Amino acid sequence: MAEWGEKDVAAARARLNGLIERLPDVVPDDRNGHTGYLLRGKRIAWFVVDHHGDGRLALWVKAPLGEQQALVGGDPDSYFVPAYVGPSGWVGVGLDPASKPDWDEVDALLEQAWRMAATKRAIAAFDA
Repeated sequence: MAEWGEKDVAAARARLNGLIERLPDVVPDDRNGHTGYLLRGKRIAWFVVDHHGDGRLALWVKAPLGEQQALVGGDPDSYFVPAYVGPSGWVGVGLDPASKPDWDEVDALLEQAWRMAATKRAIAAFDA
């Protein structure tokens, strides 16, 4: 049974949306209680709520080669290999209170995913 409730879902969603707002051209895509975040039609992250009954309140985020292994290996209580996209290197981040998410790290992971999908021009404008 999940150790989080609707208030935790709303708080995590609001926090994520605040982080996403600073990343240019990212569009939320709500589906079946989950929210995907897309840049130019490419999904860079998912906010998932009890995905197929897994009991997790989490963010799945696109990551570069090696990032998933480093994070999951270093802190398996906070990070995990998500279903479906895990074999492609995505990393799961627990967002429930028990996982004690490091929101600065979540922000860095989102920006990193954004940079992986953004154009060089968009990155240059963002950095300026």
